[in-house]
Amino acid sequence: MTVPTPPRHPRLLPSLWLLRHAAPQIAPGICYGQLDVTVSAVQTQQAAKNFAAVAPQHAIMRSSPLQRCELLALATQALRPDLVLKPADPRLSELDFGRWEGVPWNDIAPRQLDAWAQQLAHYRPGGGENLHAMLQRVAQALAHSWASDSAGGQRHCLWVCHAGTMRCVQWLLQQGLCTTPHSAQWVLPAPGYGQWLRLPWSALR
Repeated sequence: MTVPTPPRHPRLLPSLWLLRHAAPQIAPGICYGQLDVTVSAVQTQQAAKNFAAVAPQHAIMRSSPLQRCELLALATQALRPDLVLKPADPRLSELDFGRWEGVPWNDIAPRQLDAWAQQLAHYRPGGGENLHAMLQRVAQALAHSWASDSAGGQRHCLWVCHAGTMRCVQWLLQQGLCTTPHSAQWVLPAPGYGQWLRLPWSALR
């Protein structure tokens, strides 16, 4: 396999790159968050190839510990040995849905779904983790990447993570931890499977 030549981005500001894992191999309509579902090796390799072609040189890379992210991080680093892969960070994981994990959404009681929608930030779906707790841990990971991995915004960082994690990062940039989202506000975009989002560190200051 040909190793991609590391691209040069002479005018690209140091950024936080958020790369989403490939599509999970799970039936449609199933609730999964921290359920450690498998992914296609072919799709993961293709996502790694696509991202390796644009990822900045010598960036620090971290991933969620769930295999759908770790495998993509490893595949990307194999194609781009200049990337510095750090240990997986549990703070980058998707929301923990507790007892709902692996359950069809249609089998979850409507009253429970309604309660979650009405109290989005503080309701614990399936007795798992609430959104406020997830925002707190993502904020901690963001602060660590800013201060340590990026050296105060001077270096590119890559997170291989989940749609929920990416939405948390965007919310934190826009609103911080002082404001908790309502359901109508939780419409932040996330890249498709194997796609990415780039946020210049200047936006995080």
